[in-house]
Amino acid sequence: MSTVFIALQTNEDTRPIIEAIAHDNPQAVVHRQPAMVKIDAPNRLVIRRESIEERLGREYDLQELQINLITLSGHVDEDEDAFTLTWNS
Repeated sequence: MSTVFIALQTNEDTRPIIEAIAHDNPQAVVHRQPAMVKIDAPNRLVIRRESIEERLGREYDLQELQINLITLSGHVDEDEDAFTLTWNS
């Protein structure tokens, strides 16, 4: 099993994003540090636009992730509804 991860800056803009990721990926582990939050998951991590929008109360373009993105690990599959990190076997 391989681990994928995403690391985001810690700020008010990322709080609802992190909540949405944790909710949609119950297998994920959230590591909170002073300046960033790193989220690890076995094999697959899915970030859903709809889940973020529910928490933000507005429309959200997944390209906005780039603003607060520090780093990530895994193969990226992205469309307008989801941003997915995986390790394909």
